[in-house]
Amino acid sequence: MSAARSVPDRDPGFGPEADLGTDSGSGSNPDPEALRAFIERFTTVLCDSGFPPMPARVFVALLATDSGRLTAAELGELLQISPAAVSGAVRYLMQLNLVSREREPGSRRDRYRVYNDIWYEAALRRDQVLVRWETSLAEGISVLGADSPAGVRLVESLAFFAFIREELPLLLERWHQVRAALPADGASAQPAGPDQA
Repeated sequence: MSAARSVPDRDPGFGPEADLGTDSGSGSNPDPEALRAFIERFTTVLCDSGFPPMPARVFVALLATDSGRLTAAELGELLQISPAAVSGAVRYLMQLNLVSREREPGSRRDRYRVYNDIWYEAALRRDQVLVRWETSLAEGISVLGADSPAGVRLVESLAFFAFIREELPLLLERWHQVRAALPADGASAQPAGPDQA
């Protein structure tokens, strides 16, 4: 993930209240129990998609704070987990470039941060994964033969991933247009419920 960001830094600051999503200037003051319940529910969704539980909890906790950044101690307090659990989780997330580490000015404490454009960055990295999958599928086709039942399955898989990779840049460009039209306060970002769709 590049160090330079095109997203303006709207973080309210380094104070503990701002970090935990209770900055009075933003109007955000979630009930702590409701916040923890949301973190656990979203964590379950990520785990069902193959995400390890502890990194998922830490990732969601960072997503759910106004500033998008917390110290290890703040993460431990919010999630009621040990420093070792926080350390392992952030190490995993940093390897995936989902979280970065920052040093608070004038302090020896590190803060772990998730950026507003994290899903865009993840989609960009997915392109690299698709290239590797295509290479492996092409190797499998050469081993199995394109006319064998397994080879036909791999040929279709290869065509699907090639299609996704070709369409991804267009999709991301459309996302830039949609994102530019979003209100700064996120007021209309609520998805339609199942009865409204």
